[in-house]
Amino acid sequence: MDSELVYSTLHGRMCPSCNNPLDDCNCKTIKPVIKNDGFVRISRETKGRKGKTMTVISGLPLSQERLTSLAKQFKQQCGTGGTVKDDCIEIQGDHRDKLFDSIAKLGFKVKKSGG
Repeated sequence: MDSELVYSTLHGRMCPSCNNPLDDCNCKTIKPVIKNDGFVRISRETKGRKGKTMTVISGLPLSQERLTSLAKQFKQQCGTGGTVKDDCIEIQGDHRDKLFDSIAKLGFKVKKSGG
């Protein structure tokens, strides 16, 4: 039979993926593999930002620490603020042209997307 343990009187609720107690579950810490097509996309977004323009860079196959340091470099280059959210770098303002050249110099294939 293909049944899975979901509760144990000794440990309580069990994770269906790793079969460990929910307190010791390591599935939460494992990050899913990001599938992308090899392109870094630069887009301009205003939705949900009260009309303010943000340049969003997505698809960079880098660790969180490297994304943070790259975001700092981009913020200094553009002279503005920004952050890293959900494996995307967000820079305040429309700086797609400046960042396009910078990312291309780093060796990534870059595409402009969105409006």
